[in-house]
Amino acid sequence: MSYVGKNIRKIRTVKKLSQAAFAELFGLARPSVGAYEEGRSEPKMETLIQIAQYFGLSVDLLLTKELTVNELYHFDIFKQQAPPAQAPVAPTTAAADLQKSITPFVPADRLLEYIVQHHNSSFLDSLPPLTFPHQLGPATRAFEIVGAEMQHQQQGLRHQDVVLCRRVDLAEPNLRVHCIYAFVTQSRLLVRRLSERLPNNAVKLRADNPDYGAEEFALDQALEIWEVKAVFTTHLRPPSTMEERVTRLERQVEELLARLG
Repeated sequence: MSYVGKNIRKIRTVKKLSQAAFAELFGLARPSVGAYEEGRSEPKMETLIQIAQYFGLSVDLLLTKELTVNELYHFDIFKQQAPPAQAPVAPTTAAADLQKSITPFVPADRLLEYIVQHHNSSFLDSLPPLTFPHQLGPATRAFEIVGAEMQHQQQGLRHQDVVLCRRVDLAEPNLRVHCIYAFVTQSRLLVRRLSERLPNNAVKLRADNPDYGAEEFALDQALEIWEVKAVFTTHLRPPSTMEERVTRLERQVEELLARLG
């Protein structure tokens, strides 16, 4: 005959644990604890082992002897216990991907420091880490934008926006026309849209802001090249001129239809 149900009830009573609290300790459902105490079912062996280890008892005692309160005082039941050890859980694929998505963030006030130490892994580890749910690959950077060269009519990259970038291989830079790139040079971070591929390993770059002219750039000047894949901004974009006109026309049509109706 098993005494486990009576012993669980007695342990729970002297420890002043409700059935729900006892169940939470061992990952059980509350009705299961009631069923154990009433003799309608018994815990699985792994649960028995957890209970015995947690309260400093033996599985044999839990099963074969109805323990008294005095006997319980001789065990570790009244000491402060740590929660039962949980088996290590392997990270899910999503969690593993998220860990790989940690991106060093280069704020504007640390850009010169980054230019000097961009190959220093210890320095990169000291940069603020940003975690994004992206799958751009292991080599990513986030840069703070300075200036309004890439902003036009309330569109584009604003001052203090943060761009998320993926590394471009310098040995074989596969650059695409119309895409935006961040070029790390000896003196600055140049964020521009690629306008044209030129001979002699050069490109023509342009700013989205028409107040800034296009410029030719020799790729061998770049310490690093990053393709801009996303932007994070605190600015809410107002409607464009075209959107405002379409919205106004839709509203006028609705008013006309209401009058005709």
